[in-house]
Formats: sequence, structure tokens, C-alpha cells
Amino acid sequence: MSDKLQEYVDIPKQFIKEGNQFINRCTKPTQKEFVQICKAVAIGFGVMGFIGYFVKLIHIPINGILVGGA
Repeated sequence: MSDKLQEYVDIPKQFIKEGNQFINRCTKPTQKEFVQICKAVAIGFGVMGFIGYFVKLIHIPINGILVGGA
């Protein structure tokens, strides 16, 4: 019984220990890295927006043909 209890206590302790190690290894990005990440995110938003717009542009006439013909 004691071994089970010890196992349940060790799991959160290990999680907290590994979490602290991860936080200590993390560093704040430099301005150059931050700008690069912002550019990548902006390009991603633009590409996804264009894809969504293109899909909607194609979908409207097809939907009109399918639903309008009924």
C-alpha cells in the first residue's frame, strides 16, 4: 500500500521538477528572433486567408449551380 502511495506522490514531484528545468532553460527571444517570428506568423495568416478566400470564391458558383438548379 505504501508503494502505491509513494508512486502517486512521486509523479507530481517529477512533473514539477521537469517543469522547472524546462522553464529555466527557456530564454526570451532577441528582437531579431521576435521580428522573424512575427513575419512568419503574418505570412501564415496571409496564406491561410488567401486559401480561405480562394475556396470561398470557388465554392459560391458551385453551390449556386447545385442548389440553384434544384
